[in-house]
Amino acid sequence: MNFRAGLLTGILVTSALAGLATLAWITFGPKPTKSDATKPTPPATVAKTLKEEELLTITLTPEAEQRLGIQTAKVEKKSVARARTFGGEVTPPAGHTILVAAPLNGTLKAPSAGVPPAGARVKKGTPVFELLPLLSPDARTTLAASRVDAEGAVNTARVQVGAAKINLDRAAQLVKREAGRQRDLDDAQALYDAAVKTLDAAQARLALLNQAVGDADKGTAAPLTIEAPTDGLLRTVNALAEQNVPSGAPLFEVVNLDPVWVRVPVFVGEAADLAADAAAVGPLAARPGAAIQPARAISAPPSANPLAGTVDLFFTLPNPDGKLRPGERVGVTIRLKDAADSLTVPWSAVIHDIHGGTWVYEQTAPHTFVRRRVQVRHVQDGTAVLATGPPTGAAVVTVGAAELFGTEVGFSK
Repeated sequence: MNFRAGLLTGILVTSALAGLATLAWITFGPKPTKSDATKPTPPATVAKTLKEEELLTITLTPEAEQRLGIQTAKVEKKSVARARTFGGEVTPPAGHTILVAAPLNGTLKAPSAGVPPAGARVKKGTPVFELLPLLSPDARTTLAASRVDAEGAVNTARVQVGAAKINLDRAAQLVKREAGRQRDLDDAQALYDAAVKTLDAAQARLALLNQAVGDADKGTAAPLTIEAPTDGLLRTVNALAEQNVPSGAPLFEVVNLDPVWVRVPVFVGEAADLAADAAAVGPLAARPGAAIQPARAISAPPSANPLAGTVDLFFTLPNPDGKLRPGERVGVTIRLKDAADSLTVPWSAVIHDIHGGTWVYEQTAPHTFVRRRVQVRHVQDGTAVLATGPPTGAAVVTVGAAELFGTEVGFSK
């Protein structure tokens, strides 16, 4: 065998061995499973977009809805009188301020309870000052002569009473002994009674003169009590105790603040649009639903501010507790003459979040409620007028809205 024949024989033998090895691997090697061969390729994952409605939707069980006491009402579109709020100033009514002056020359004294300070509330008859009149020489002479005359009248009356008493006793003794007439006894009794009356009057006049004259030798008379002429606020005190004042000098000023007036400056372009026959008065920065007082329009002296372009409207309202003080700023809500159709819901249906946003809960299905954002334009008599909100006819929660909000954020019953 030559070299070429041996090389060909080696190649053939090697190819045969390789084929046998491949056949053995296919026959006895591991086989692929059917599930691995047929398993599909998973599709790509797509992110789901959440809407605000889905985030604000709450579903209750029938038992939970009954326990929360949910009640609903329809969103209505109706004509509601619009209103506008202005800033007003509390003022004392015209003619309710009384200035008290000194009736005579004299010296002021403090009463037993002291002089009330300015700003104090006083009742009618409350002593504010005591005035010791200063008597002129002529007045002292006249008072002294009058007192002498009064003392003489008292002494004369006493003598007349004594004489009448003697006659009465004598007539009584004669009647008792059946030596006199009953008519004489009656006449004596009448004379005695008249004498007693005269003595009482003379003594009363002498007492008044003694009280009025006082220490006349020193030029002063008995003190006169200067009292508050009416219930009200002691607005000013213009004098001090121990001060000498002339006749007619102003002492203090009392203002009656029940009722009070409210002056409302209104721009001239808005005055014609206002139904200014009535108003509602409340705090200057009052939130909707705050306590307000009805006020009635009154006729007052016309006033205006040409520089600001405003005219003044005046309203009156009672002030029995004295909470409203002159100069205080208040909010005055006045209705407009025209009324526009607007979306309305009960004010109890509106809730506020921590950022001041306003919402209502709309019932979209049985036991399913969605929180809708609304914009409140104003509140009138318990009805919220909406600028934006659910459509007309939608059912909103009027009772239990706060409980639903608590359930949604995790602070439920």
